Amino acid sequence: MQLEEHTAIAPEQQYRASVYRLLAALLRDIPSEAVLTYARQLADLSEGGDALATALVGLGLAARHTDPLAIDDEFHALFIGMGRGEIVPYGSWYLTGFLMEKPLSLLRQELFALGFERDPSVKEPEDHVAALCEVMAILIETDAEFAQQQHFFSRHIADWQQRFYQDLEQAPSAAFYQAVAQLGSAFIQFEQQYFSIQQ
Repeated sequence: MQLEEHTAIAPEQQYRASVYRLLAALLRDIPSEAVLTYARQLADLSEGGDALATALVGLGLAARHTDPLAIDDEFHALFIGMGRGEIVPYGSWYLTGFLMEKPLSLLRQELFALGFERDPSVKEPEDHVAALCEVMAILIETDAEFAQQQHFFSRHIADWQQRFYQDLEQAPSAAFYQAVAQLGSAFIQFEQQYFSIQQ
């Protein structure tokens, strides 16, 4: 996981990639101390009046005031559970109601065309919310064309991740992850506006 800035791209693109990387790190697995340390620093940002800045500060405050063991327990309840967690973080589930369906097949074809190769050590399907955030971060960091970024976002993220973050925010076990959900929701809106303005 890389949370640092990438100096080869413009500051606006560094910002976008960093938020995608942060969401991926928080949703892929139990956040490491390095991830939580990074998140805590966000509490010192100026809110700036927009929803995304407010959500970043909110996440920073939540990271400062939540015990890491509590976050560990929360992650297990939300995403692992006894057989299944409270939230199912896969695109196919949100788009079809089932796992491993056509949206995953289409995603795999597109990832192959983009030059992405599946890591054999990764057990999660490619339509996991964190994996998609990581792909977007890589597209931004490698300065992929605007149209390519927009296409991937529209086809594989925009249609379901807003609903995922709404469900996550309302999940019975969500406390720290309410702040994560608020950040994710605000960022999806930010990206939708970003792509519409850039057209």
